[in-house]
Amino acid sequence: MPNQPSTLHYPLGEARPQTGELMTLRPGVHWIRMPMPFALNHINLWALDDSTGGQAGWTIVDAGVATEAIREAWQTLWQAPLAGKPLTRMLVTHMHPDHVGNAQWLIEQFSAPGEPARLWMSATDHFAAQLACESTTGFGGPRAADFFAEHGLNKPDDVSKVRGRSNYFKSLVPQVPYDYRRLMDGMRLTIGEREWRCIAGYGHSPEHISLFNERDGLLISGDMLLPSISTNVSVVDLEPEGDSLGLFLDSLDSMAALPADTLALPSHGLPFTGIHARIQQLKDHHRDRLNDVLKACSARPSHAADMLPVLFKRQLDLHQTTFAMGEAIAHLNYLWHRGQLKRSRSPEGTWLYDKA
Repeated sequence: MPNQPSTLHYPLGEARPQTGELMTLRPGVHWIRMPMPFALNHINLWALDDSTGGQAGWTIVDAGVATEAIREAWQTLWQAPLAGKPLTRMLVTHMHPDHVGNAQWLIEQFSAPGEPARLWMSATDHFAAQLACESTTGFGGPRAADFFAEHGLNKPDDVSKVRGRSNYFKSLVPQVPYDYRRLMDGMRLTIGEREWRCIAGYGHSPEHISLFNERDGLLISGDMLLPSISTNVSVVDLEPEGDSLGLFLDSLDSMAALPADTLALPSHGLPFTGIHARIQQLKDHHRDRLNDVLKACSARPSHAADMLPVLFKRQLDLHQTTFAMGEAIAHLNYLWHRGQLKRSRSPEGTWLYDKA
């Protein structure tokens, strides 16, 4: 989805930290940028000055995928800019691998001796991450393959490839910390000299937590607000009739109540102001895609797989296709739940969506 430069502003320009470096945005708020082995090739993580029980330490927000390159970058950080203070709190915005992947490893490596840092995370995403480590729901394996096949992605080669990803999540998230502190919507956290309010968002993950500091107008937005790409909003096999897109659009309304000059610190892309404009862009984007889907299904009954070229104009690899299928089903379910489409089983047992 193209950005509109006239409505968003990037106060830091193109500046960004190099791998293994910190960039201080405000006193006590530091930006870390890590490489990722995907088309989306980076993630932004945040280090916050903290103090627990009189001990100075770090709260780290999100952990990165469990790859050797990212772990080496963390080692470099703790040998230099993070050196001298332990990890005291591991805060994870949501359960996707690029956010929770290294959480257990960071706790083991960088906590104070005998005082392991605690994971802080929403209950729903904590449980979802644990489940995904065991069954890879939504990310690959037999259940995901059967679910996508029901929605028209049923060529033998496609089914075989999705089925073969049964270890996908666990390969990126070897372990999810067992015990944790629960984050909830409206909860207020004191981290260092700042108070942060938790804002729960839905649709991208089961219960994504963003953090807002009113004093300095800072929003650690995670994946709920990204400046130049659209957040993936998917329906997965665990909740096949889910209305992820409806939940996501409703969640944007809660962020629209934040001040216009809020500086968003996103998980991907550059820090930006103009969150109200970005929220409207996202709403317009999904409105247009919903109209495209409705038009296509009104012309002929369609599977979710038929919507891939309608929603995505580029060639998709397998990794991208699984996300794209989830997003196509999310758009179809949105229209189905609101009575604009009806759905029925084909003679082959697949789901077809048709004009109501």
